[in-house]
Amino acid sequence: MTLHQGDASPATTEERQSIDIPAQWRRVSPKYVWVDLGGTLIGAVVALAATSVPVFVTGIAWFWALPASLAVVFIITLALTPRRVRAIGFQLREDDLLFRKGLMFQRFVAVPYGRMQLVDINRGPLDRAVGLSELKFVTAAAATNVVVPGLPEAEAEELRDRLVALAESRRAGL
Repeated sequence: MTLHQGDASPATTEERQSIDIPAQWRRVSPKYVWVDLGGTLIGAVVALAATSVPVFVTGIAWFWALPASLAVVFIITLALTPRRVRAIGFQLREDDLLFRKGLMFQRFVAVPYGRMQLVDINRGPLDRAVGLSELKFVTAAAATNVVVPGLPEAEAEELRDRLVALAESRRAGL
């Protein structure tokens, strides 16, 4: 809050502190880079094998262009993975959870606690191998469904319990 023309007094100290102090972004675990790299590598191997089949079946050499171009895309994706993982974060604010992800195309989603219908924990095989989980928030609107990957198992369970309690208390107030 600032002093506007016609205001009788400047903002109080408490108002200035609530405005000046930014909320803290929480990032996913650095181990998630390995999970994302592993998933991308598995997808790359399958895609490259599938796109190489026409070359072996027909023997036409210029069919190698498809797997070669796909390999370039996967190499770029693998190179950007660490930075993309560092861009994932969330904030627990007073009335909602704010989630962000993306490098070039950034996405910010605010999920009000009172609108959360389900808070789910998922652990895939690569996640379990490094002790991580993903937390999924489901709301009535499909556009606001959020998945926070790469959380340590204990943190994911603690966060789930906290968000369920917040969601129940906020729904009761509707």
